[in-house]
Amino acid sequence: MGLHNHQPVGNFDFVFDEAYQKAYKPFLDLLDKFPSIKINMHFTGILLDWIDRTYPEFILRLRAMAESGQIEIIGGGFYEPILSVIPDHDKLGQIKKLTSFCEEKFGVKPLGMWMAERIWEPHLPKPIHQAGMRYVVLDDTHFKYAGLEEEDLTGYFVTEEEGLKLNVFPISKTLRYTIPFRDPEITIDYLRDMATEDGERIAVFADDGEKFGIWPGTYKHVYENAWLEKFFKLLEKNKHWIKTMHFSEAQDNVKPAGSVYIPASSYSEMQHWALPVKNYLSYERFENILKKKNLFEEYGIFVRGGFWRNFSVKYPEANRMHKKMLRLSNRLQMLKAVVTSEDQSVAEEKARLLEKAQDHLWASQCNCPYWHGVFGGIYLNNIRYAMYREMLLCEQLLGTVEHGDNEKWLLIEKMDYDADGREELLIETKQLDLYFNLENGAGLFELSFKDVPINLGDTMTRREEGYHKKLTEVHADSAVPKVKKNGNEVASIHDLVLAKEKNLHEFLLYDSFTRQSFLDHFIPLDTAFDNFYKGHFIELGDFIERPFNGKNNSDENEMRYVFSREGHVDQIKLLLHKTFSLIPGTLQIRISYELRNIDDKIIEALFGPELNLTLLAGKADDRYYYVKGQTLADRQLASRGVNANVSELGMVDHWLGVDVNLKLEQPAAFWRYPVETISLSEEGFERVYQQSCLFPHWKISLKPNEVWRVNILLTLSRKIEH
Repeated sequence: MGLHNHQPVGNFDFVFDEAYQKAYKPFLDLLDKFPSIKINMHFTGILLDWIDRTYPEFILRLRAMAESGQIEIIGGGFYEPILSVIPDHDKLGQIKKLTSFCEEKFGVKPLGMWMAERIWEPHLPKPIHQAGMRYVVLDDTHFKYAGLEEEDLTGYFVTEEEGLKLNVFPISKTLRYTIPFRDPEITIDYLRDMATEDGERIAVFADDGEKFGIWPGTYKHVYENAWLEKFFKLLEKNKHWIKTMHFSEAQDNVKPAGSVYIPASSYSEMQHWALPVKNYLSYERFENILKKKNLFEEYGIFVRGGFWRNFSVKYPEANRMHKKMLRLSNRLQMLKAVVTSEDQSVAEEKARLLEKAQDHLWASQCNCPYWHGVFGGIYLNNIRYAMYREMLLCEQLLGTVEHGDNEKWLLIEKMDYDADGREELLIETKQLDLYFNLENGAGLFELSFKDVPINLGDTMTRREEGYHKKLTEVHADSAVPKVKKNGNEVASIHDLVLAKEKNLHEFLLYDSFTRQSFLDHFIPLDTAFDNFYKGHFIELGDFIERPFNGKNNSDENEMRYVFSREGHVDQIKLLLHKTFSLIPGTLQIRISYELRNIDDKIIEALFGPELNLTLLAGKADDRYYYVKGQTLADRQLASRGVNANVSELGMVDHWLGVDVNLKLEQPAAFWRYPVETISLSEEGFERVYQQSCLFPHWKISLKPNEVWRVNILLTLSRKIEH
């Protein structure tokens, strides 16, 4: 039996504490009463570090139980990364970091590791072996994808890459779904059916520790209704034929069942979630057809979903995070190589900075915001914020190593940043990162304020999810788990349809373009604000998600970059130039627009750049809008509003100490609204504030050859004056 306990980087402290009080501590309290029962336990480094700082006595208890032989400590990547999508040097470093932590705190060296989300790719045995690990645990589904059948999965197997071997244990899906959701006797009956006279068969249960107290309804079910105590008592009662053991014991005492090469895979639900929404629903329908025809048990193993890496296609926001992480990792490795050749004292100081940068980088590799399924994942803005924060802290340290005390360094680089075959423009200074998508409206997709640090452009697009269909069908309005009638069983998190508030289906709004800043809208003069908010408006221009040309007009004192596109507004030709200017070492960005009618017809429209900026919390009193000379009836960031004749506006965050100020050379009408997504979490459907959409706009009427111009000054500040 194995438990995997984890909390992501950036999760709220109260969430850590609730998980400790309701899952980790009560499980250990009960296990302590059954010393003959052996458990394999994995804690991510993130969680262990928090426990060590907050409840050090728990660490001492774990050490004592490890020394007594009751618990085997399982290793892994310290910050719970998806190993297959981080560089090999980071794989080795993360695993060795957690191994060292376990040796220091528990006096034992882990011999095996937990695979984050059981995501497997065939090249992984080599780096895992090189990091000192000798076994991993994967779902039985992985083995079935390799052609093995249920009756074959009664032991462990050997796999290899370039001759470097690794033992792999199959986790029983049956046990994952019976423990702790069905009566304990059902698990005992299943094990009885597996048992043989020679006692050589192994059954593996390994799953999230949070399902013992944190998943909806499980604390009452597992502890108050004594499910876990009953289960442990049954194991003791039947110990003459059920032996609980550690994975390392199994390796020492039982020969492997054979060799296997496992294809790229994860658990079946994850592969379903990785599909695009259309295929997500088709997959569900196909599974249901097979079940209705009683074919699923026999042929279900041939029904496979998507591939984990395609979450980076499904969610461009995840891809951007991932590619920034890779960029920093490669930069860090290059700097390590350079530093070793420098003067010893200088090299030692730089090496110290690079070591700190390395740890921030590893923290940014935590897997949780890079995908989405039943849990919040990519939709949790506090987790995404934490990833960018760690990356920006890393980036600051790399900047110090590279540029020393130079406050005015500047980097302008065109490259295929997100690995989609098209170039992006990266502008970096000591204080700011401005990343533009040249092929997608010259949109600003990252605006990082390094002094805070925060990526103000860490936004989400409102998009359809396959599970939204359940919400529209059920209109769930209860946050109480559905417990089965006999009171002894509780529904799995995969089966629940819950919602945190009523009528959430009314907020299912979808965007027709990927959210960025400085996307250029031309919309009809009579467009209503509510239609703009809902995305139900006509786009007269062809500038959104279309390619722009870029030209660097910088001089030695000022960075200037001009984006241009010759497009159309209601089929009338228009030339648009937008120029971004900044002086390195400052926090002011000037955006100059020039619109030129190059046709023989009059252009009439509402024109404005859409900005999407995040300050994390929509309904916090210390985070709000302001408009110079005007009083807002509701100034919270989750509010919707329309203001006329605006020349200065902004957003404030007292918690972070950030003021984002916009000054408009020509007074504009100003629309604002929250971009909110409807996603799933452990507690059900929820509405999540992602960012604020700001839309200053002007009524334009351009005659042939006429030019219209406006300047916008965007200033970031740590000094809040509003």
